[in-house]
Amino acid sequence: MNKKNRIMIFDTTLRDGEQCPGASMNLREKLEVGRQLARLKVDVIEAGFPVISDGDFEAVQTIAREIKGPVITGLARCVAKDIDAAGAAVKPAGKRGRIHVFLATSKIHREFKLGKAKDEIIRLAVEGVKRARTHVSSVEFSPEDGSRTEPEFLIDVCKAVVAAGATVVNIPDTVGWAVPEQYAALIAQLYNAVPEFKSGKAIISVHCHNDLGLAVANSLAAIKAGARQVECTVNGIGERAGNAALEEIVMALKTRGDFFGGVECGVNAKEIVKASRLVSRMSGLVVQRSKAIVGENAFAHSSGIHQDGILKKRETYEIMDPQDVGWGLTELPLTKHSGRAAVAVRLKHLGFKMTDADVAAIFARFKEIGDKKKFVYDDDLTALVEGQITEVPETWSMDYIHVTCGNQTMPTATVRLRKRGSADAVQDASIGDGPVDAAVKAIDRLAGTAGKLLDYTLRSVSEGQDALGEVTLKVNFGSRDIVTGKGTGTDIVETSARAYLNAVNRFFGSGGEKSHDAQP
Repeated sequence: MNKKNRIMIFDTTLRDGEQCPGASMNLREKLEVGRQLARLKVDVIEAGFPVISDGDFEAVQTIAREIKGPVITGLARCVAKDIDAAGAAVKPAGKRGRIHVFLATSKIHREFKLGKAKDEIIRLAVEGVKRARTHVSSVEFSPEDGSRTEPEFLIDVCKAVVAAGATVVNIPDTVGWAVPEQYAALIAQLYNAVPEFKSGKAIISVHCHNDLGLAVANSLAAIKAGARQVECTVNGIGERAGNAALEEIVMALKTRGDFFGGVECGVNAKEIVKASRLVSRMSGLVVQRSKAIVGENAFAHSSGIHQDGILKKRETYEIMDPQDVGWGLTELPLTKHSGRAAVAVRLKHLGFKMTDADVAAIFARFKEIGDKKKFVYDDDLTALVEGQITEVPETWSMDYIHVTCGNQTMPTATVRLRKRGSADAVQDASIGDGPVDAAVKAIDRLAGTAGKLLDYTLRSVSEGQDALGEVTLKVNFGSRDIVTGKGTGTDIVETSARAYLNAVNRFFGSGGEKSHDAQP
């Protein structure tokens, strides 16, 4: 592949994507997403912001050690402690390690956020890049709020950081302010003004937010103007309205190569749907049905005219083959008679790396499900695996739940919980607006919490009347953070209660609130 025509796909699902309220993932969840991103063959994985917490540092370091193939990068402000933490975190990746340093450059940020003059900004940026170069050979610099920075000053910043050793300069549309024509003109101006961009010694990257719904459009316009790296997330998740969606960028380039002048990316598109579903379940953010490429309706045709055209020739109403992005690639389902070895083989086929203890736990749940439904599909098995991955240390575990409800009775739930380290169980009952509300109130009374349920989603994991139900809910326990709880099972009320208890346990195990500074 011609280097000048290669578009690098920089995935920031585990950093910017995870900053979406309620989308926080634990280490195991991040690691599984990282493995899927490697199977997707993205070029760069931004694994986190190492300095902000011990958990983020551990996640970046573990991904740098475990994930092979992509470049692994950690984010850092132009501050010595940030850069040193990022360097230590990505060190296990060896030559594949990268540090991504950023510093705000726009007039509004200089005056109201930093209180620094232009020459001071350039000095700090250069010092940051040089310090990062003492740790790694691949350094990326982002002038935060680049799209609102004066072009002449942005050129000066780009020249300075490239001279200091940056190999990638990212121009973030941090607040989603840009529009395609204007953003493309800015990228073209930078490309023509900085000799290293034209020679290929350094490349321009773009990182667009979706506040005006233009993140993908801006990214694609930037590619036409000379950008050779696109920063994006699976399903477009991220702060506020989200980031540019990886799947839309990739498939636009693959489907409309004629328009984009023959540029290519190395992403394995057949892994896109699997990546979308995994990220959705790990983050607790449901993909809307009409979402391009990965939504359930993306390749659905209800119009008779459309259906007739599809039957005669698929290309009449489909510009992509659904199988090219991973739709329809299913295997024969397992049954309750399938053995542990068959389940282990299928887990490996689905791409999961499970320990013997994990397989044993998943197989036990598989047998329970197998007794309740005729077939266990790949989606069912994946949900069981993800349930195992999303487990957190149980401050409270559920021994028993019983509910009564009906149109002529007050919904009541009796719940028995057991606290870790205690031999005795505690039991209480509560009434509510419905059986789920009653169960939640009973759990709160027993656990001493006062959660406010902000969102509740129930979806069918697979097909049929006996399909597994997957509950994802978001709860606020009085802190600034939103906690996500997840549960999977065939009984909706029990699954909902377990999802809420999962959120309670995440809250107790979170170790306090987590804060984020402004980032690209």
